[in-house]
Parts: sequence; structure tokens; C-alpha cells
Amino acid sequence: MSGIKTGPATRGLQVFAIPAVCVLIAFLGYYSQWLFKSSPDLLPGPLTTRESGIFNSLLVTVWYTYYKACTVDPGRYNTAPPYKSKSSGKKSPGPPESDPPAPAPAPSGTRWCKKCAAPKPPRAHHCRHCARCIPKMDHHCPWTGNCVSLQTFPYFLRFLVYTNAALLTLGYHILLRLSVIWTDRHLPSYLGPTLPHLIALTLLSLVCLATLLALSILLVTTCKSWALNTTMIEDFEIERHDAFLSRIDSTTSSFWGPDGDASLLQSQLSRIEFPYDLGFYANLSQAMGTGNFLLWFWPLAGGPKINPATPGKGPGWEWEENGFNDVPGQWPPPDPEKLRRQKSGWPGAASRVKAETERDPFYADGSAEDAKTAFAARQRADFERRQRQQQQERWEVLDELEEREYEGEVAWTNAEGDTLWDYGVDEEAERDEFIPIGGDEEDEDVPIAELLRRRKVLVREEDE
Repeated sequence: MSGIKTGPATRGLQVFAIPAVCVLIAFLGYYSQWLFKSSPDLLPGPLTTRESGIFNSLLVTVWYTYYKACTVDPGRYNTAPPYKSKSSGKKSPGPPESDPPAPAPAPSGTRWCKKCAAPKPPRAHHCRHCARCIPKMDHHCPWTGNCVSLQTFPYFLRFLVYTNAALLTLGYHILLRLSVIWTDRHLPSYLGPTLPHLIALTLLSLVCLATLLALSILLVTTCKSWALNTTMIEDFEIERHDAFLSRIDSTTSSFWGPDGDASLLQSQLSRIEFPYDLGFYANLSQAMGTGNFLLWFWPLAGGPKINPATPGKGPGWEWEENGFNDVPGQWPPPDPEKLRRQKSGWPGAASRVKAETERDPFYADGSAEDAKTAFAARQRADFERRQRQQQQERWEVLDELEEREYEGEVAWTNAEGDTLWDYGVDEEAERDEFIPIGGDEEDEDVPIAELLRRRKVLVREEDE
């Protein structure tokens, strides 16, 4: 969904975002001063030396902080590639003695990025614009052409602060001139500013007001995330987690999809508290990379950096938790749609396994009373199955009507209508992102006969 945070939704228009921002800064910053100076009837006249010095100093900081927000590297994870054995020419999991040690293999349950073919540390996401995993990814900002992340957040925040300060200063000067015009509204028109100058001042006022409104809202939401140590993506995950938990007790099994059985999914969707909220001052210090509050808004100050020397350790790789959860490392909470797809598996697989391994649960000793009970149970099961089929057909129609840039994926949207795709997250890389425990579920271990059977099932369903 298009918005101030996500930029234009039409693909290709985002290349004009940075030039548009530069034109907007120049228009509000320099055209306004030219207008005040060239129109002597716009009282109180041109800016004084003090007013001009303050306003142009703010403009310099706006340009500099915007440049840093656009050009600072959002961060990258350096994972050592597999080493090749000199004797066999094949890849070897262990490095030679002369090379630096490779990072330890990721344990079971570690998040895994399929696009980068590497472990995905906590709070990292694969950006579809930057084409790599970004540490503590907040969102991809089209107005800077860069990701707001662990390394770029301080520069992005300073840009918002100084831009809002410059807009407030400009708004003050515009308001002074509008108040004079309103006070002298009963005087003859030839004593006031000319019509072109009035039109220019009105246009300048509207653009300044609209920009200030949009950026002030963005500054408030950014400061809220800063104080709570969250990101836009994590706010999305928190809202999704709360929404599904609130609906578990009040919905039927059809809410979870055509498989019907919601008990397993509900058991895996227990309450998980956000683990990275460490306290007000600790959150602010962690995001800015220093506890010295005098440097937080200093334009020339830096920010935190991912540790490239020891992969797997340090900032960007490890995150302190508040201990509200019994087990660390549970964030992000599981996506119910992923659990549903994982539980349903391949089409026809569940029924085939049940037919081969389980006895019909409706039959007992074969007595007449048991037969009646079994018949009634089969009727109920058949009725529930037909209901699920009708619900699935309805979902398919809705999916076809709903336009998505990614194919066929059921995506949860927040209150603003955004998905993770809108924040720049490559959702293809987010699917099946956990390293399986053991190797029984990998396709390499599946017999060829089972793979052929799966393909026939898919082809048959497509033909139907």
C-alpha cells in the first residue's frame, strides 16, 4: 500500500523519489528566501541576518543528514564461504590451517535466508531492493533509496529532526507574512503584495504545511520505535501476533484453512512477549550506538556498526533480551499461515499416510450400535469436509480478486493495509526460513517415487 513510509506503489516511480526530495528541499529552502527578498510588500520584508543565518544553518544540516541517510551502508553480513580442498578440489566444511577460522555452523532452529544461502541473525530481514539481509531492518525508505537499519537509523532520525525544525522555522516566517496580509485585508490592493506574489506565498504555505504534517507524523512514529526499541517490521509482527491470538478463542477451525484441525496451530501460537525492550534509556543508547545523549542529535556524529571481525558475535549478530519469555530466541513469533501450510504438506500426502498407517477411527468391535455411531460420525465428518471445501473455494476467488505483486501467497495486512512486502521485505526469502531439525524433511532424502507421486498430484489438480 502506498504511503509516506513506503513511497509510490507503482514500480519504476521510486527512481524519481530522491530527485523529488532534492527539488522539494530547494523549493522550500531557497525559493522562499527569494520570495521574501524580491517582494517588499510581503511584510515584514526579507529575513534579517540572524534569521537568515539560523534558517540556512538548518538547511545545511538538512542537506548533510539527508546525504548521510542516503549513502551510509545499511550493513551486510560477512559469512565465510565453504573452503575447497586442494587435493580433491571439492568443497570442505573445514578451513585450512593457514586460513582464519570459519564461523560455527548454525544450530537447528536458526533462521535461514534462502536468497543469501546463509544464516539469518535475529532482527535481520532480506530486503528485496538491496538484495541482501539487512541487520535490524526497519524498512526500505524509497525517499532515501536506502534501508533504515542498525547502521542508518541514527542518520535517518537526525534527518527527520532537522527537517522538521527547518519546516517549523519556515512556517513561522510564512505565518508572520500571512498575518500581516490578514491584518491589512481592508486596505486598497495596490498597497499590498501583487497577485503573483500572493499565489506564490499561498503555494509555498500549502507545500510547507503538507510536508510538515507528513514528516512530523513520521518523526513521531520513528521516535516511538526508538523509545520502544522496535522497528516497523517488528511493529507489524507484534500487531499480527496479537490479532491472531485474539481470534483463537472466538473462531472455528475453518479460520485456519482447509485442513480444519486448529488444535496443533493453537498450541504453537502461545503468547510471546517482545524481547528487545530493555528500558527507555537503554533502548535509546542501543539505537544510537552511544550512551552520550549529546551526540544523539549532533549532525557529524556516527552510529552503531555491525561487527565484521568476528561473524556471529557482537552488534548486529547478537541482541540482548529482557527475559520476559521463558526461552530466549523466540522472536519473531510463528506465522500462522506458515504453520498451516507446513501442517497441510503436499496435496494428498496426509490422506495417503492415514490410509497406510491408521485404522478407521469410526469402527470399533463391529456391533450394530458401533455401526450407527460410526455412520453418524462419518456424516459429521463429511459435512465438515464440504464446509471446508466451500470455504477454500471462497478463498481462491478472493485471492484472484486481490491484486498482489507476489503470486498466490496469503498475506496478513495491518490496520493501515500494509504487508511486509510494503516495507521492502522479500517475502520469498522469509518463507520456510528455519533450518530443519535433522534431515528427514529435505527433498534430497525423499525417494524418487514419492517425488513423482507429488508431481502427478499437482498436475492433476491443475488440470481439474
